[in-house]
Amino acid sequence: MNRRNISFTALLLAVSLPAAAKVCVVQKYGAKPDGTTKNTSAIQAAIDDCAKAGGGTVKLSGGVFLSGPIVIKTNTTLDLDKGTTLLGSPDHADYPGKTEFRAPGTQSLVSATNAQNIAITGSGTIDGNGESWWAEARATHNAGVVGAVKFRPRLVVFDHCKHVRIEGVTIQNSPSWQVVPYYTDDTVIRNVRILAPQHSPNTDAIDPFSSSNMIIDHVYADVGDDNIAIKSGIINSPGPDDPSRNITITDCEFMHGHGLSIGSEIAGGANNIHAERIHFKGTDQAIRIKANRDRGNQVYNISFKDITMEDVRTSILISEYYPKVLPEGNVAAAPVTRLTPFFHDITIENVNSVKSGTAGVIVGLPESPVKNVVLKNINIAAEKGMTIAYADVKGSGVHLIVANGEPITKGAAANVDIK
Repeated sequence: MNRRNISFTALLLAVSLPAAAKVCVVQKYGAKPDGTTKNTSAIQAAIDDCAKAGGGTVKLSGGVFLSGPIVIKTNTTLDLDKGTTLLGSPDHADYPGKTEFRAPGTQSLVSATNAQNIAITGSGTIDGNGESWWAEARATHNAGVVGAVKFRPRLVVFDHCKHVRIEGVTIQNSPSWQVVPYYTDDTVIRNVRILAPQHSPNTDAIDPFSSSNMIIDHVYADVGDDNIAIKSGIINSPGPDDPSRNITITDCEFMHGHGLSIGSEIAGGANNIHAERIHFKGTDQAIRIKANRDRGNQVYNISFKDITMEDVRTSILISEYYPKVLPEGNVAAAPVTRLTPFFHDITIENVNSVKSGTAGVIVGLPESPVKNVVLKNINIAAEKGMTIAYADVKGSGVHLIVANGEPITKGAAANVDIK
């Protein structure tokens, strides 16, 4: 599916969402926006009532609604007025354990499962109240590895849903990943702010996971981990895993965070991912495609266009050695398995980056080199240049101004044709 088709899908989404024939104001179900009363049951009763009527809008307005996990149902919109906050309960016992994403997890504050025609709208805020969870994560080994420990709550999860829209709201302070469409089809996330402190662990802004036909547009993300991380399978996944595919990302601004990433958990692969008009400021990385031998698959038909960056640590990072960037010492080829990453057919064009730490890294595996990377009109001013190994890279109009070392360092099996 090309971008024109995705836009047509978005048009269908806009007309397929239900007319809000029924409006369920949560105060009528006993909710109190005082910031201290737990409103879980009242908000859920409003959602259930709207769903039973065939669909409608659940309205939150007038203050801070403290709540445990709530579940959105088919044909239902959760709408938060300006100045209104849905605040996650600080009591960890309010979040039951569950199997999520085929691994031990914890129920998110807002979720939907096997639902369609659902939306989160308005000018209000969904706040995960994550500080106590972050403290626990910092004290737990492998707290950010799915499957290694019981994963703490995400904030907003759509599990096997169709026709989803998030628009206008602020989403912030999740205990972990903030917005996760999982095996979800036809999603629009537009005009949304996603926030978390710079050093909050694993607070990825948007993590499409084995999901398809998605538009991410005009998103401002300032978080503690990936601004976007496109995923499709956990580490050492036994499979099968569906790819993430047909995703466009446009006109976004990414501040603190780890960049616009594909991976690292990408056991189902990813394809037809296109990003345009993205601005990075102060991110650790900017453009990033990452995997390793225990979590990879094919990643292809990827494009980044009209990208600006300032004060990023690494402008372009494509590595099959995650969490490392470069291999240590001599690297021997390993057998190719279903989890071997293979990155190919990647175009990066019209990039302007200033005050970068490293211009770039493009490094594949000996048994699976990165193929057909095309760089066009790339202007990067950095402390250090670009390293290329086990990769085929060609380009034109590539200008790397570096303070130390060579603009391009070729490692083993680097096939480079850059003008």
